[in-house]
Amino acid sequence: MWRVKARAALLLAALSTPLAWAQEPAAFDPQIRNNTLAVNPAETLALAGNSSRGTLLAYDLRAGKLLRELPGFVTPRNIVFAPDGERFYVSDSSKGVVERWHAGSWTREASLAIGPGAFGTALSRDGSRLYVNNQAAGSLTVVNLPQWKVEKVLTGFAQPRQGIKVSPDGGTVFVTNFLGDKITLVDAAKLETRAEVGGFDKLRAISVSGDGRSVFAANSGADTLSWVDVPSRAVIKTVKVGQEPYGAALRPDGRFLYSGNLKSHSLTVVALPAFKAVGEITGFSGPRQAISFSRDSGKAWVLNEDLGIAEVDLTRKAIVRVLAPAAG
Repeated sequence: MWRVKARAALLLAALSTPLAWAQEPAAFDPQIRNNTLAVNPAETLALAGNSSRGTLLAYDLRAGKLLRELPGFVTPRNIVFAPDGERFYVSDSSKGVVERWHAGSWTREASLAIGPGAFGTALSRDGSRLYVNNQAAGSLTVVNLPQWKVEKVLTGFAQPRQGIKVSPDGGTVFVTNFLGDKITLVDAAKLETRAEVGGFDKLRAISVSGDGRSVFAANSGADTLSWVDVPSRAVIKTVKVGQEPYGAALRPDGRFLYSGNLKSHSLTVVALPAFKAVGEITGFSGPRQAISFSRDSGKAWVLNEDLGIAEVDLTRKAIVRVLAPAAG
């Protein structure tokens, strides 16, 4: 009898002990690394993450200091703020979800299953839809945010990762396919593929012009940025930049494009419409695609590989301060 009781006690203890696999899923594709940076519309708060760590960092941009760490992630891939700045959305490829957080209370409000591999995200201008790349399933998930449910899943993509943008008029979603080096154009009204554009080399981040007629893409395999003419579905120009460009960030006024050069630790400044490199901003540490701009185009925030944020004066083409990833 005592053996039966002992076994029962051991079973009860085992069941009451949190299991590692139950608490946290295994990291999904840990060899595919990316970082992410989002600045709220008021330009007072920045959120930063790296897929190799399970926390996000929140920074006070006015005070220039770290506010807090947000735990509970495994491989966070992308962060976007809602248009009013009250909430933000985080994709996690290992948990296979998109999470909705409240920025004022720092609480996780809801989680929506997308499937393992949830990666890059893009928000419609009115904040009603979230488009989510799924690198593992080769799909694009359309989320109805007011109803907090999946509206549709589009298939036929090839390793869509971080690169995804919505045209300013909301009519087209541009999805990068890392495998095959192409951009897929999705009709946002019909939710179906409209066309594809090829001719890239290790395609990374993209930006869309204000009129929606141009897409700019980073080619980390060729150390170039490409200019895509959307109406003709063709690459019309390329420009040489730094080593391994991951970013192709177009500032709000549309006058300059910036590449985040991972290996040369710099931003190359490309003037538009000449599409000519006109300068290099140095002093970063492994910048990628995580580049955000102030609305007046005077300032940029660039994420370093240690999750510190370099604040850049774009007129002076210089880093003016660095927000450290540790308190104090």
